[in-house]
Amino acid sequence: MNQRSAMAGTPWRAAGFPPMRAVILLPLLVLAACGDKQGDQPGMATNIVDQATSDVREVPQGGNGIQTAEPAPDISPPSTPVGATIPASIQGRWTGLDESCADRATELELTITPTSLVFLESEGKATGVSHGPDGRIRIDAAFTGEGQSWNRRLELRPSAGGRELTMIDDGRAVTRKRCS
Repeated sequence: MNQRSAMAGTPWRAAGFPPMRAVILLPLLVLAACGDKQGDQPGMATNIVDQATSDVREVPQGGNGIQTAEPAPDISPPSTPVGATIPASIQGRWTGLDESCADRATELELTITPTSLVFLESEGKATGVSHGPDGRIRIDAAFTGEGQSWNRRLELRPSAGGRELTMIDDGRAVTRKRCS
C-alpha cells in the first residue's frame, strides 16, 4: 500500500498543500496589518484609568464631598387621633356592591360597631382610630379568626353621601354599600 492510498479522501493532509495553509494564515496577516496605530486615532484613550483620573476634581481639605439636603416638608397633615372609638358615621352593616343586603352570609359582609370590625370569618378590635384628609378614617385593629390572630391598619373612605364605603387594606381597595 502506498502513502497516497493510505490518505485517500484527505488530500489536504498531504505535506505541501498550499491553499489550506493560505486559508489559515490569511486571518493572521489581516490582524497583523491592523497593528497598534495610536497616533492615527485622535481622542482615543489607550489607558482609560489615566484619562479618568486626569479630569478628577480635588475635594477641599476637611470636606468629604457629601452635602446634606434639607428634610422634605410634610406633604399631608398628620392624622388627628380620636382614640379607639370608630365614628358613628360609618357604623352599621355593609355588604358588597353586587350583593343583597338580605343575605347575612355574603363574602363581603361587614358590621362596624363602635369598637370593632366584624367580617364573615374574622373580627378586629379597634386599637387606634384617627382621621385623615378628605374624611378618611384610619383604623388600627387586632384581628382574630380561623384560629389565627394578626394586626392590621385599614383606611376607610366613606362616600360623600355615606351610602358607600371604600376600605383599603394593603393597597387593595374594596367598596361596599350600606345596608343599615
